Amino acid sequence: MEITFYISGAVAILSTIMVITRFNIIHALLYLVVSFLALATVFFIMGAPFAAALEIIIYAGAIVVLIIFVIMMLNLKGEAIEQERKWLTPQVWIGPAILSFILLGELIYIIGIGNSGAAGLPSQLVDSKAVGKSLYGQYILGVELSGMLLMAGIVGAYHLGRQKKKVIHRFLEQIEE
Repeated sequence: MEITFYISGAVAILSTIMVITRFNIIHALLYLVVSFLALATVFFIMGAPFAAALEIIIYAGAIVVLIIFVIMMLNLKGEAIEQERKWLTPQVWIGPAILSFILLGELIYIIGIGNSGAAGLPSQLVDSKAVGKSLYGQYILGVELSGMLLMAGIVGAYHLGRQKKKVIHRFLEQIEE
């Protein structure tokens, strides 16, 4: 179990470095998903399957979809379609696919050994009730502030990305045709 922890940690560090060093936001987003999956694997290995599931559902699911929506709102020009086709070439997927296959192999190994290799895991698992009490207990201010920060980011991206409509009076539209 120890080797899977170190492999997952290495994948998380490598993919996070790739997120920081990529110029293209789609490439960085793919590596970000791999980084979240690697962290979820680390959580699962350490005996927190609920935290691993939250990592995948909240971060790898919801936050990445939010980022894609912001990208879609900011790319309102016609040339963006051609650029997005260039982003979807097979070279873009090679790095994240290799790292994801490493994580998949680890998960298959961890599930395959079952309880026989669980000697290094903590005996008490973190359940959803404890997470809820913690989040909405002493950390309620942090939860609320992060929600407000995400909402401000969405509103700001919308206002930065929208274009002003050209208003033509209905009588002038008939003259131009």
